[in-house]
Amino acid sequence: MDIGIAIKDIGVSHVATACGVTKKAVYKWLEKGSLPKTEFFEKTTYAITIEKISKGKYLAKDLLEASKRNLLAE
Repeated sequence: MDIGIAIKDIGVSHVATACGVTKKAVYKWLEKGSLPKTEFFEKTTYAITIEKISKGKYLAKDLLEASKRNLLAE
């Protein structure tokens, strides 16, 4: 799973609106290849939101796993 594929497939604007963040924030996720660290401390639920707006095409657990992999690679 690649975060970028999911976001680009859904659309940056749609993801930003659904998650309540700016498009700039979503582009930052694309650049890093991961969702923000706040996802792992349960302060945000962007992965769940992305799963919902993709109608289950992209699962939250897969998005989080990909994010974790990319964050640990930094």
